[in-house]
Amino acid sequence: LCNHLLYITTMADDSNTAQSGKRRKLDESTTTTTITEEQSPLSSLLPPPQIRTIITQYLQDDIPSHFDVGGHVVGNTIQKAELWMKSPGVLAGIPFFNATFDVCGSCQITWEDIAMEGQSYPNASGDNKIKLATVTGPVSHLLRGERTALNTLSRCSGVATLSNECVQIAKSNQWKGLVAGTRKTTPGFRLVEKYGLLVGGAATHRLDLSQMVMLKDNHVWACGGSIERAVKKARVVSGFSQKIEVECQSLAEAMIAAEAGADVVMLDNFEPEQLKKDAKVFKEKFPHVTVEASGGITMETMPDYFSEDVDVISQGKLTQGYDCVDFSLKIVH
Repeated sequence: LCNHLLYITTMADDSNTAQSGKRRKLDESTTTTTITEEQSPLSSLLPPPQIRTIITQYLQDDIPSHFDVGGHVVGNTIQKAELWMKSPGVLAGIPFFNATFDVCGSCQITWEDIAMEGQSYPNASGDNKIKLATVTGPVSHLLRGERTALNTLSRCSGVATLSNECVQIAKSNQWKGLVAGTRKTTPGFRLVEKYGLLVGGAATHRLDLSQMVMLKDNHVWACGGSIERAVKKARVVSGFSQKIEVECQSLAEAMIAAEAGADVVMLDNFEPEQLKKDAKVFKEKFPHVTVEASGGITMETMPDYFSEDVDVISQGKLTQGYDCVDFSLKIVH
């Protein structure tokens, strides 16, 4: 990252860009987006080919399969559209917003200095809209990308907002563990929601079935009911490079899993006091094994589960029950 700037660009000639403060003014004939690393510090996690493929799929879902009559009505004159935040929340999803207009082509985006991923804007509202960016390009391109760009931004920001609220609760209670999401994500939207977790300060948990082995109750039952057999069979093929987690319904099951070589035990659907008691007993024997608490935990009940013996608290609601943050993209007229 040269001079702490991250470039997401196609058909751009760097020699034709000139710096102005913290922003860059870009040639309107190119499809170029420039944003500082400070404004989007996690964007380098997203490989450009992968994000472009995902955004292309989103656009194909929304773009007319034959004629775009609305696009014909507005034409291809160069116009500007302003991005406004209209409800409180944490901003997240800038790379997806940028990639949408990159795929649409011939657009440029200039982000305001105040636009920072991970930043909370508690005072944003319909009466107190906050301008975050200006998109310039053929007006038909702006309108084709509008809804996809707003959908990804609003949902990613929603996940980040809820995640950040939970992380702040953990910090205020001096709990040192990790707040995490789960694999309960929207089909086709997982990367956006997992990115939102990170921006909000939470852990993603595993990204997919291959990232970490998780042996749930169904796995154990399907292979004869033996936790030990399931763990050892998984270890043979996963080797040293993958962790193995086992979902446990009791302290006894957690002990068996750890003795068989599990790296993580999930104490699932425990009552808070029982969980803290059992986690303490477990950690006394297996201090190196990670303890995750999960199952029906919400932002409101999460403090009941805080314990020095619990390393991770995961919540499916972080990617299943979030409220979207309200944004609009309006043509300047």
